[in-house]
Amino acid sequence: MGLFDGLRRGRDVQFDSGHAATNAIELTKRRAQISLTKQDAATGHLRVNLSWRMRTSDIGGPQRESLLRHPFRALKPPEVIGHSQSVVNVDLDLGCLYELQDGSKGVVQPLGGYFGDVNAPPYVKLSGDDRFGSASGETMYINLDHRDSIKRLLVFVYIYDQTPAFDRAHAIVTLYPSNGPRIEIHLDERQPQARSCAVVMIEKVKDEIIVRREVKFVYGFQAELDRLYGWGLQWGRGYKTKVER
Repeated sequence: MGLFDGLRRGRDVQFDSGHAATNAIELTKRRAQISLTKQDAATGHLRVNLSWRMRTSDIGGPQRESLLRHPFRALKPPEVIGHSQSVVNVDLDLGCLYELQDGSKGVVQPLGGYFGDVNAPPYVKLSGDDRFGSASGETMYINLDHRDSIKRLLVFVYIYDQTPAFDRAHAIVTLYPSNGPRIEIHLDERQPQARSCAVVMIEKVKDEIIVRREVKFVYGFQAELDRLYGWGLQWGRGYKTKVER
């Protein structure tokens, strides 16, 4: 499978996101996995959201040094500082490598316009591509009503513009099951040279749907994640089309 230039803008599709969760479960190194089946959440649409914000110590970049020399600039409204060029340049993308029970494999991601389908294989759909880190972030839907067709799904995050920035942005991937609390995976490790991160594996193990924290940073992109997890796809160079704000 090759990645082709261009990005098509699909319609944003609205799905049920399950019951409102008032609490959250954080997957950590010590508590790395959870069974959606055991909490009666292995049906319906599993919503996966990526959101990020700049680390407060890095907001403004060189501007911080300027504030030391000119302290009255600190009176500038925080939203002005928060939208400095260093913030806008961080472009995190959400993607998913999929393998189905029939042996078919592929990727769902903004790069190349592979937005997927929630009602047909691969039963994974990316709702859009957030270029600027808005509060809503990027969202992906997984149709667990077709769980018997799914073998494994690897949700990953990568930096499109090739500028390592995981050490400047605090990213969170949150899963909203159809039942029970939301599941959070924090990408808060300082990895200044990493360009991609395998975040979470959603896998059918016997009769259960298991969610397992990965959080493995790599210096390359999708092809390196592919090799790390043995997906066996063929990768080519891909680009996004330029978007005007």
